[in-house]
Amino acid sequence: MRPCHLDEVAGHLHLLGSGKPLRKAIEVGQLHSMVFWGPPGTGKTTLARLLANHTEAEFIPISAVLAGVKDIRAAIESAKVRQQAGLGDTILFVDEVHRFNKAQQDAFLPYIENGTITFIGATTENPSFELNNALLSRLRVYVLKSLNANELEALVNRALQNVEYGLGGSGLIVDQDALNALVNYADGDARRILGALEIAADLAEDGRISLALLGEVLAGGSVRRFDKGGDAFYEQISALHKSVRGSSPDAALYWLCRMLDGGCDPLYIARRVVRMASEDIGNADPRGVALALDAWQAQERLGSPEGELALAQAVVYLAVAPKSNAVYAAYKSAMADAKSSGSLEVPMHLRNAPTKMMKDMDYGKEYRYAHNEKEGYAAGENYFPDEMTPGKYYYPVDQGLEIKIAEKMARLRELDSAKNKP
Repeated sequence: MRPCHLDEVAGHLHLLGSGKPLRKAIEVGQLHSMVFWGPPGTGKTTLARLLANHTEAEFIPISAVLAGVKDIRAAIESAKVRQQAGLGDTILFVDEVHRFNKAQQDAFLPYIENGTITFIGATTENPSFELNNALLSRLRVYVLKSLNANELEALVNRALQNVEYGLGGSGLIVDQDALNALVNYADGDARRILGALEIAADLAEDGRISLALLGEVLAGGSVRRFDKGGDAFYEQISALHKSVRGSSPDAALYWLCRMLDGGCDPLYIARRVVRMASEDIGNADPRGVALALDAWQAQERLGSPEGELALAQAVVYLAVAPKSNAVYAAYKSAMADAKSSGSLEVPMHLRNAPTKMMKDMDYGKEYRYAHNEKEGYAAGENYFPDEMTPGKYYYPVDQGLEIKIAEKMARLRELDSAKNKP
């Protein structure tokens, strides 16, 4: 059922619609090296083959999962022979190109540069992270998107009608609720929906695919697309974090459930939730960190699925809690100063003096014990290195407990000012 013509391709109108860049390139036969980036089952290999067919180029496919330097050399030699014989262009298609290491990716550069091959890569991972800059600079990136429900339904209907390669002529009927279930199961993946349809058709003894029959075929259900360590992984944890930061408990719960449904380790989520509590709630509500840690511990002790309810509780609490990134911003500023200021010595008055020799060397001399000072604060005291201008990093926000913290700090600044007046 692989499309043979552009008009048979499902989806990707942003690339293949009338006047769109990739369609124009294919129609006029303007070959250029490129990479197709998109989820599984969205037609990356299909588009590469269509491009070869329309331009009458030789199509050499290799997989970065299985191929090595020997396979690359063989493909290049074949392309050279074809070029020298005047037989036309060669498209070298590399599936899962992100699996190649730097040296393997670099091996293509001179042959792309001198026109021996037109390079087309396919990847499910972000090319800006997974491809060398030298290779990426020579490629045009086309982003393929998951197929929507209407496009998936159209695929099924075409398979049911196609006599040569599909199920046409069999009289097979797919109930609408079964079709809806197929679409939901596919999760935007054309390969997945056609595979499930084929299995269901083999089991449909009465020529009808019902929801009950499909339930047997899809036993165990479908999990949403989630690739541990891949783009989907980091995109979804980012969505969860930003939903918490944006005080949207419903969206935060949704992304939490998407990750859990996709097979993400709940303990990884628990660790990230603690980070969210420190980074985005901070001292506006210090209970956030405690609750996040409690949820982490609950997950460790109870396991799944019981522990995941504690994670949900923590995520909702953090989403509705007052927000402050003041500590996060202060930490980054202080770290920048610590890195740039060098190894400045601790002032003598701040050093501990556990021995007589240290006391004789003035360790701890003139240190002011805050508890013995008015209001428990040594006004005007300096706690930074002597050679360094005292920094100011922490600026409490007007949220939650930090309102009180800001008031307290303002009072301490008044005491400092009064102490430092001549």
